[in-house]
Amino acid sequence: MIQLAGSIVFIIGILVLFALDRDKGTRASKALWIPVVWLFLAGSRPVSFWLQMRMIGTSADDQLEGSPLDRAIFTALIVAALVVLAARGRKVGKLLQANGPILLFLFYCGLSSIWSDFPDVAFKRWIRVVGDFAMVSVVLTDPGISVAVERFLARTGSIIIPLSILFDIGRWFSGRGWHYGLTLNKNMYGAISMILGLGAVWRFLTMFRNGEREGRTRRLIARGSIVGMAMWCLWMADSATSTACFLLGSMLIIVTSSRLLRQRPAVVHLVVASLVLLAVYVTIINPAVGVVSTMGKDPTLTGRTELWQALIPMTPSTWFGAGFESFWLGPRLKKLWSIFVWQPNEAHNGYVEVYLNLGLTGLILLAVVLVTGYWRVVSGIRQDSAAGSLSLAYFVVAVVYSLTEVGFRIFNPIWIFFLLSITGVVKPQLENAKLQPLNIVSWPFAESRFSTRDSDSAVEEVDRVR
Repeated sequence: MIQLAGSIVFIIGILVLFALDRDKGTRASKALWIPVVWLFLAGSRPVSFWLQMRMIGTSADDQLEGSPLDRAIFTALIVAALVVLAARGRKVGKLLQANGPILLFLFYCGLSSIWSDFPDVAFKRWIRVVGDFAMVSVVLTDPGISVAVERFLARTGSIIIPLSILFDIGRWFSGRGWHYGLTLNKNMYGAISMILGLGAVWRFLTMFRNGEREGRTRRLIARGSIVGMAMWCLWMADSATSTACFLLGSMLIIVTSSRLLRQRPAVVHLVVASLVLLAVYVTIINPAVGVVSTMGKDPTLTGRTELWQALIPMTPSTWFGAGFESFWLGPRLKKLWSIFVWQPNEAHNGYVEVYLNLGLTGLILLAVVLVTGYWRVVSGIRQDSAAGSLSLAYFVVAVVYSLTEVGFRIFNPIWIFFLLSITGVVKPQLENAKLQPLNIVSWPFAESRFSTRDSDSAVEEVDRVR
């Protein structure tokens, strides 16, 4: 009875959050619910787990098996996204033209399934990474992109974060001592809480700095509530990596959202380089320096360094790896589980994971994606410091998070928001234009020409860019 009452209270609370955060003047397309559902499943658990039709595998052979129900649902979501993108052909064409490095990396991932020991499994998993890119494209080709990004963060944060707290409370009443929220492990719980928490911080600060606006107080309350709940979830998850990345990302959002940094990219480069180098030093080069211990980790990063030493010599090909998402399958997994009693199923390092599956070729292509993506994100800060600050936070968080966890992996919230941050940068909305909304994705080779003009010239400018 207590659990039922608590569930009703939380459901009402979620509806109240939606009501408080509503904005009648801005609307996103209904198609935005497709990536919302996708992220909900990526940030919680597949449908087969929700229906208790499938449990966590306890043997290496279980990793080869999939769920027909999950495949059907993922396929349906991907098809729905592709239908939406087909109707937005012109925008999608521009989006693809502007993201050659990402497409090349994804193409190589699919090609690598050819030399996998399990090509059918590798290809099925590659379809899902195509789904990740399709969902991001649905958000970034919405008629009002800045509204779509904001609504995407609002909907996912207002659903996943409160429900995670509800599930933790339910487990507490049932006497279970672990806190995973909607997820299946503490690392994923920390990751989704960190990602959505950063989005809530950005939305709160954006509204706070916008000055007087209709419904500002109630919307600040709604967004501040999500920030507080996300921090509570991070505390319950007890994930040092996610907590550190949340603090890092929040600091970047605060620092880089200042208008003073728009024309000072050198300062942005210095801040980012300092933070990334510090993270590399305390986690990889010298974990015994004391920072890691302060965060509750031992100098081996809970056995990660020993795992990396065992993994790297096991890759089948230095240049091409084991094939897309294929290293942790079959005999190799059985051997690793016989060595490590905690039965790892990932490298706990995004760069090592890419090397194991895609080899040095995959790492080089990923490096190209990182360099071009960073250039685009910093360019976005000069166009719009507020939107650019969020993109930079997600970018840097993905880079740092992947030092001790697998961030560059399919169907992972870190990977999805990394793609969102580098695939397109939101341009500021024209205030005096007659047509609403007029904001589009900023292409990396186009200059920002938007300014405060009369309405007719603003409309003509947008038509010319399109």
